[in-house]
Amino acid sequence: MFRYAKEEDADQILPILFQIFDEMELDVFKKVGDKKMAEVIREGFFQPGYRYGFENILVNDMDGKVVAIVVGYPEELEDGIDKPLIKILHKHGIEEDNLFGDKEAWPGEWYLDSFAVAPDYQNQGIGTKTLKHVIEVIRERGEKILSLNVDIDNEPAKHVYKKAGFEKVGQLYIGSHLYDHMQYDLTK
Repeated sequence: MFRYAKEEDADQILPILFQIFDEMELDVFKKVGDKKMAEVIREGFFQPGYRYGFENILVNDMDGKVVAIVVGYPEELEDGIDKPLIKILHKHGIEEDNLFGDKEAWPGEWYLDSFAVAPDYQNQGIGTKTLKHVIEVIRERGEKILSLNVDIDNEPAKHVYKKAGFEKVGQLYIGSHLYDHMQYDLTK
């Protein structure tokens, strides 16, 4: 069942989301540790307007178990999407003013910021099924272009995205990693 995330999903969402953070090798996670950052991100789930706020997280739920997560938002929100986190970071003694300083989405896109499947459910078609559902949800909202970024070395993920109909349109750096920027034309 596909639905928006709820408060009781937080402990299941965190480890799935942290798969992405681990791949990104973000400096702040190295500096303060995963445990502290998990507290910060978990607190952020409850902040309206935040990138990882519940209103931006869709989950694929199978028998009460979150097996996949999708986080996304329209590009026009990107400049302010992390502002709710700054107070939380500072409250926890972390002096960073953001986690992500790089622009990730292009104008006019609905940006799929984070997409991941729980480890025990990978390689079972759940990712493809979840992605297809998200494409339909975003299309029904009237969006025209769905985009995402995938690490240039992540061939399994690129295969899934290409199979779903995404096309590479460019590259960009997020932190120190180079990513392929891919788009899906929702008007087709």
